[in-house]
Amino acid sequence: MRVPRPRSLAGQLFAMQVVLVAVVVAGCAVFAYLTDRNQAEAAARRQATAAATAVAASPAVVAAVRSAYPTATLQPYAERVRRNTDVTFVTIMNTRGVRWTHPDPARIGETFLGHIGPALRGRTFSETYTGTLGSSVRVVTPVRDHGRIVALVSAGITVEEISHQVRGQLLALLAVALAAVALGGLGTYVVNARLRRHTHGMNATELSRLHDYHEAALHAVREGLLMLDGQRRIALVNDGAQELLGLPPDTVGRYVSELGLPARLTGALLAAEPRVDELHLTAERVLVVNTSPVSGGERRGTVVTLRDHTELQALSGELDSVRGFAEALRSQAHEAANRLHTVVSLIELGRAAEAVDFATAELELAQALTDQVVAAVAEPVLAALLLGKAAQANEHGVELVLAPDSRIDDGVLPAGLPARDLVTILGNLIDNAMDAAMDTAADQTHRPADREGAAAEPSARADACAHPDADANAPADAGAVHRARVTVTARAADGELLLAVSDTGAGVAPADAEEIFERGWSTKAPPSAGPAAPGRGLGLALVRQAARRNGGTVEVTPAGPADGARCGATFAVRLPLV
Repeated sequence: MRVPRPRSLAGQLFAMQVVLVAVVVAGCAVFAYLTDRNQAEAAARRQATAAATAVAASPAVVAAVRSAYPTATLQPYAERVRRNTDVTFVTIMNTRGVRWTHPDPARIGETFLGHIGPALRGRTFSETYTGTLGSSVRVVTPVRDHGRIVALVSAGITVEEISHQVRGQLLALLAVALAAVALGGLGTYVVNARLRRHTHGMNATELSRLHDYHEAALHAVREGLLMLDGQRRIALVNDGAQELLGLPPDTVGRYVSELGLPARLTGALLAAEPRVDELHLTAERVLVVNTSPVSGGERRGTVVTLRDHTELQALSGELDSVRGFAEALRSQAHEAANRLHTVVSLIELGRAAEAVDFATAELELAQALTDQVVAAVAEPVLAALLLGKAAQANEHGVELVLAPDSRIDDGVLPAGLPARDLVTILGNLIDNAMDAAMDTAADQTHRPADREGAAAEPSARADACAHPDADANAPADAGAVHRARVTVTARAADGELLLAVSDTGAGVAPADAEEIFERGWSTKAPPSAGPAAPGRGLGLALVRQAARRNGGTVEVTPAGPADGARCGATFAVRLPLV
């Protein structure tokens, strides 16, 4: 047996409102009926009083009472008064209650049915009494002749006549009541039809259950969910969005522009068009943002979803480093094979001494770099990163140098400083420096020289950048090839860790010193040249994020060829060792 589905919330409200309107209208109708009946009886009493007192005060009545046969004069007079005043009867009687007049002439001479005592005492009074014509509202008043009571007059209206008048009013009242019920029902139906559309025909239990599910899902979802109204104010935010954006608890109701979010992210949230899988940066996170406007005839708002890609981007950077290590190992394996063939060939040619010198020279060079890095940097992750980057730089024709004052003793770095952040910071800085240095070196190598040696000045400057001790004004060979250089400083001293990377590239313009840390900026495709290539423009942004997460700062010393002997740029990250 199928259990009937409960009536929807709109249906329940409609039924309740119709019943309520019907009860109110019925109550008003009953109240109006009773009020009208009371008013009708009061009006009948006033009408009868007026008729009786008028008859009692008439001189003709007093004169007829003095006659021997009062009925002959009073009966026609009483009937004219009855018809003219719309009362049911006008009865004139003597002081003993014997009728002289009556609407039914057969009743003349009979005793009046009702009380006459108060009237005999000179007082006009009214009562409801059942007489020969039925129950009536009647008034009895004395007739005076020079102060003496000589007769009595009674005028009245039957209750049935009063009821007939009330019934006519009641019909009109019922018509008004039915019209009120119809209008009330129609208005209620219109309101509830709109409510039914908004609640999708669900009943109160379903709405309550849906709200509970909504609240549970809202707080259980780890992704950030943000809903904006048509005025671009926060209408709803879940725990994930508050955590990802760093929003305070009283966010709901505030405008997006008041939240202090980065300008690019604020622009994406305020945009009218949808955004799909856009990468945006906050102070500590990399977020993937999707926006979708709420469908409807007018601008109702926007639904925003946020996903945290900070760890994914960090893992992607580590993967790039591992890929670089693999490429370096492949290159070293290739170079080792070439050197081994060279040594074998020298031995086969009978030149063993030269073979030994060639092999030991290569081993000493590699071992010297390894010894230098290991001796200066006791942190194994940083040491491995520097050795791998050195091999990678060598493969690309870049000289990677560790500054002489570099020193990180074992146990100096606190446990709360993640090795992943160190790899993110130093790895991205070295990669950017190698790119800048290689680009500048390639430009200088392929720059043509005129017959007078026009390329001599840039070449001398590049040589001074690669070898700081050289004189920038000294003459240089225009055809010389100048190797790109990247200098790394890793030093832990005075309560802070310094990771600095300098290059011999084109440098950073002072106007771009802050913009380079924004997402999308890249030396390969700066903002002025259009959007950066996919995968670029995040390195320096991730560096600043990692530094901020650990309470550090990032500084850039912009420089360029216009500075004479000093070119390239220096990026310095300072992290507190606390």
